[in-house]
Amino acid sequence: MNALNIKKGSSSHSAYDLRDPNAVVIEQHTLAVLVDNESGVLARVIGLFSGRGYNIDSLTVAEVDHAGHRSRITVVTRGTPQVIEQIKAQLARMVPVHDVHDLTAEGPAVQRELALFKVAGKGEARIEALRLAEIFRANVVDSTLESFVFEITGTPEKIDAFGDLMRPLGLLEMARTGVAALARGV
Repeated sequence: MNALNIKKGSSSHSAYDLRDPNAVVIEQHTLAVLVDNESGVLARVIGLFSGRGYNIDSLTVAEVDHAGHRSRITVVTRGTPQVIEQIKAQLARMVPVHDVHDLTAEGPAVQRELALFKVAGKGEARIEALRLAEIFRANVVDSTLESFVFEITGTPEKIDAFGDLMRPLGLLEMARTGVAALARGV
């Protein structure tokens, strides 16, 4: 669980008391939502977020049960614990929603994302981009004399770190799939 403390007000506290009673805790949560795979369901789920001013950090959708016509929506969002609970409750009340799981609150989960990076460079920058791609286990999926397209899979933090290193080497474009996640264990 990622948490950020944001101060609402300022007051003087002892240096020995590190807890700020005025801090608002903002947490990032990954929600897995099983829905009917039918027209308009995604728009309704997204409408819940936009209508209430909730932000979506990542969104992935795919059919997971062809026979039952069900899709899984994985949403990464952030908010106070009360806001996260409100989002889960509102999602669970929607008619096409069959199940809502808070993968962050329920225990360890595996999260992965796929990204493509187009990097242009010549000389040393090109060599450095290839060296870093090898360290990050990124694959070259396209190559020209002026550029590479790298494919990388990993946690969102790994994708961010790779992007940060590629920027000064000539990063032209990036595409990300969004987070796919499953709870660990049985």
